[in-house]
Amino acid sequence: MAITINIYYTGTNGNAKRFAREMVSSGIVNDIRAEEGNIGYEYFFPMDDEETVLLIDRWQEQRALDIHHASPMMSKISELREKYDLHMKVERYVSDDAGIPAEDKRFIR
Repeated sequence: MAITINIYYTGTNGNAKRFAREMVSSGIVNDIRAEEGNIGYEYFFPMDDEETVLLIDRWQEQRALDIHHASPMMSKISELREKYDLHMKVERYVSDDAGIPAEDKRFIR
């Protein structure tokens, strides 16, 4: 059962993009990707909102996510969020392990 968390970071004056760039340039992103149980950690930029960055954060299971949340990494992330004065909207999804239904696959190229 994989867990996917979408985090929308929103700021002003380009701060959300600055935050994402610093997360990458500081090595924090690579450190998170190297954590046991991390499946993916990727930033995306919505075309219709210049002040928001979307993080798609994926974990193999809740235990791995709990370990990540208890790690010193979280204080580094919190410090950067404060530095750039970002607000967050969070969505959480859990895979159903059944995969994509056959009737939906016909829409996928």
